[in-house]
Amino acid sequence: MGARSRWVEDTRISRLIHSALYLLALPLATAFFGGVAIAAGLLGVRRRPGGVYDWCPRMWARTLLRAAGTPVRPVGFARVPRTGPVVYVANHQSWFDILALAAFLPGTVRFVAKQEMRKIPLLGRAMASAGQIFIDRKNLQAAKGALDDTAALVRSGVSPVMFPEGTRSRTGAMLPFKKGSFVLAVSAQVPIVPVYCAHTFGILPKGSIRVHPTTIELRFGTPIPTVGASYDDRERLQREARAAIEALRDQAI
Repeated sequence: MGARSRWVEDTRISRLIHSALYLLALPLATAFFGGVAIAAGLLGVRRRPGGVYDWCPRMWARTLLRAAGTPVRPVGFARVPRTGPVVYVANHQSWFDILALAAFLPGTVRFVAKQEMRKIPLLGRAMASAGQIFIDRKNLQAAKGALDDTAALVRSGVSPVMFPEGTRSRTGAMLPFKKGSFVLAVSAQVPIVPVYCAHTFGILPKGSIRVHPTTIELRFGTPIPTVGASYDDRERLQREARAAIEALRDQAI
């Protein structure tokens, strides 16, 4: 067997092994870490930095990434402010974007998810117990109220992760950005940190159960300040963030 044939065979075997490990880990890790979060909520455990509600999603994500053979490599993370909360805005092309960000981002981080996620058995209940943020995009008044509540949460020290495309890209190309992320950042008066999640699109193709192990890059851009900005600046901030994420995409290997 030639060198290329051996490489192809080794790659095929690696994909099969990591696919099996990931499919096994997904329900087990979700049940365990989700169960811990739900139990903590039922017992009235308070949310505090570094506590169980931070630990559960981080360890859940790390377990699944390890099973899938997809390590995370940060690039430019030194740019992220360490003095307070921020609003992370990232592209969204794969389920593995969420896993990579949940596993790597430090401190108290919460994801802003669509309301439909709350209905997923066990996972939705665990997300709610851990304080993840749900937005009902079909109800504008409810969505506005949720953003106001989230702004107060940010001012208390929580850094939200938002996908301004609103949903996963089906082609890998970035979709148009919605303005909610930027309205939130202005309301909370905290910096916007652009993030590009690279190499996630092909890890688990839609409709497939076979994992393609690869290294995920999280590329962090220069924070965009919002102090002194108003609601009228939302479109400018949207354009700046999109341009920054596109530049990060172009730098990805």
